[in-house]
Amino acid sequence: MECVTPPTPQTIDASVRYLFEVGQLKLSRRTGWWHAGVPEPESVAEHTFRTAIIGYVLAVLEGADPNLTAALCLFHDVAEARTGDVPNVARAYVSREPDVRVAADQVDGMPAALRDAILGAVERFARQDSPEALLAKDADRLECVMQAREYQQQGFRNTGPWMESNLAKLRSPAARLLGERSLTMLPDEWWKTFLAARP
Repeated sequence: MECVTPPTPQTIDASVRYLFEVGQLKLSRRTGWWHAGVPEPESVAEHTFRTAIIGYVLAVLEGADPNLTAALCLFHDVAEARTGDVPNVARAYVSREPDVRVAADQVDGMPAALRDAILGAVERFARQDSPEALLAKDADRLECVMQAREYQQQGFRNTGPWMESNLAKLRSPAARLLGERSLTMLPDEWWKTFLAARP
């Protein structure tokens, strides 16, 4: 397999810098949960991982492209490696560059095909003008509903507003069905079902 455009040492360096930068998302916490009393919330990378899985599931259920939907989910918060996670309560007080502009700076100097592919994913998610982009946004919101439900089961009582507001914004039938069921199913049901099925 050959590269579309032969890389140069400079474009390889830019690509490696980007991959290291994305690694910062493993250290960046989802800060909004602090307002719910969660002292050690999940990282942006952890949120992104499950968002991509949810996006894939939603796309299959809705008859959209699951690979594209998952890719849009993977890149939807990469800008936060530079901006940090700004919770809703802070957005009224701070201005933030659009994710597309941040992404353009992040991919500067990369091989053109790679740069354009990443920017294209960020732009598609931002535009919200395709079934896959809409489902990726639903996946982002549904992941928040499920995370809030898990924190609630762990004893953090103030997660209700996250569940309610994100559930109300879900647009696809599949996301709404999964979201509503996640509010009534205990998050540890998966392993209880597994144990019950064992001889």
